[in-house]
Amino acid sequence: MGEQARSIASRKLIEAHEKERTWIARELHDDIIQRLCLIVMNLGNLQEADTSLAGLREGIGNVIQEASNLSTDIQRLSHRLHSSKLQHLGLAAAAAAHCREVADQHKVHIELRADNIPGDLSPDIALSIFRLLQEALQNAVKHSGSPRFDVLLNHVSTEIHLTVRDSGRGFDAAQAMKGHGLGLTSMNERVALVNGELSIESQPQKGTTVYVRVPLRSPTKPAHQL
Repeated sequence: MGEQARSIASRKLIEAHEKERTWIARELHDDIIQRLCLIVMNLGNLQEADTSLAGLREGIGNVIQEASNLSTDIQRLSHRLHSSKLQHLGLAAAAAAHCREVADQHKVHIELRADNIPGDLSPDIALSIFRLLQEALQNAVKHSGSPRFDVLLNHVSTEIHLTVRDSGRGFDAAQAMKGHGLGLTSMNERVALVNGELSIESQPQKGTTVYVRVPLRSPTKPAHQL
């Protein structure tokens, strides 16, 4: 990659990160905080209400359900920022948990197969592959229109391979790879940071397959840049 192209890619990656931060700030302000205020208001109304025991129990039950839903969404937001499972349980377990969360959130089916993933992957490589999985699944769920997705993580010789496949509406992959979409720019930059390779196969109405290959050797840049 030439110096000018790398500069453009880095700028696009920064833009992607800022876009993500803006989204998170909006989620916290417009959704999470508003729902917390509603829970507090509902509890205050229950405290002041002159109602029957049955009515009080019903009101408390509604507040408990609101708090439970809010807890689930905060957990989802937290995992988007950082997966504790990745740090403590490894890549395969973190990938499985993420696939379940995405499937539950979007009401789709995600079939994950993880074969022979080393438990002692370097943190840089594990984090990079996990972020690539997040990005690839997010793009697929958002754009493909498919109700089913297949994810394969496997250890092949001296590499980790990630494949994310859907049978959705597809797109012109060659044109997309030449473009400057923030999603693909971010994925390309993450792959480059660990000396990996990214390729995409897709055709309109014939689905999309994202392939990632990452060698099991030290990355060229530190993890905090991922």
